[in-house]
Amino acid sequence: NIINNNNIINNNNNNSQSNGGLRYHEGGKLPENAPSWAVAASERIKEKKRSSVEASTTTTTTTIPHVSKVLLHSCCAPCSGAMVEEMCSSPHIDKVTVFFYNPNIHPRKEYEIRKEENKKFCHDHLGIEFVDVDYDVERWYARVKGMEFDPERGRRCTECFDMRMERCALYAHEHGYDAIATTNATSRWKDVAQVDDSGIRAASRYPGLFYYANDWQSDEMTMRKYEISAKHGFYKQEYCGCSYSLRDSNAWRHANGIPPVKIGGETAGLGERYFSNPLVDAAEESQEVVDEFFAQAAELAEAQNDIAERKKRLTIYKNRRKNEANDGIVNGINNW
Repeated sequence: NIINNNNIINNNNNNSQSNGGLRYHEGGKLPENAPSWAVAASERIKEKKRSSVEASTTTTTTTIPHVSKVLLHSCCAPCSGAMVEEMCSSPHIDKVTVFFYNPNIHPRKEYEIRKEENKKFCHDHLGIEFVDVDYDVERWYARVKGMEFDPERGRRCTECFDMRMERCALYAHEHGYDAIATTNATSRWKDVAQVDDSGIRAASRYPGLFYYANDWQSDEMTMRKYEISAKHGFYKQEYCGCSYSLRDSNAWRHANGIPPVKIGGETAGLGERYFSNPLVDAAEESQEVVDEFFAQAAELAEAQNDIAERKKRLTIYKNRRKNEANDGIVNGINNW
């Protein structure tokens, strides 16, 4: 979808290219021991491809306005992979520039790790421009003041998305871009409606600027994202990024006797440090794990800054699926 203020135009073409045999995100054959969620996703992908072939004999592709230049706000390399690949292969887009503005990421060491990996992926693998914006952390803290104990996907996250998309839209306006987009929309850990709303409102500030939306969390895109992350051995983040996310993640870990989050280094506090197997990596962030996390995060947030009540609520999390589940499959490694 291309969104200009409230105008939405469909753009759901899949432009992924195949190298030889079909890959997982194209409906390729899965290993015999593939988890049930992957099998189900693969069947949906194949059914969608069959339906697309049948539909193509009776319908025509929706015409969309030409978008010459897209400024893509990127939070990290793992979320960027499939989305930027899809955009770069689109016949409707002549230029994609990655825009890195994430003053929410704490501490500075984690910020630099995510930024440098993202920059390297853009320059060395994609050959596209990477705009490195200032680490505007003081302004970020000022903007979310009073929301320190809000839950993930709450008001604080809306302000965080707004701040980043407003800066992205301003840069796009000043440098002649036609559309903005964000890789936050690819993550299962994010509320897509919340992310897109920030993008739409930011773009609406400038006449002629579009917000580029799509189903970035489709089975194909999700599979492809983990394939790319495993191929490049991207750094696995153990929390969303801000200091409040890090605080709550470590509080939960402490309550359950799990080592705290490790920033950088070759070993993670929990799980593997780098992406290596797309099916295993995706299972660690399955929809089940994500839904459970946010349900429990909301319960913790109800305690606000009442330390005693927060500790009490943390005991609820002891049954959360972590390490190995009963079926022997590792789930929920990236606890944030």
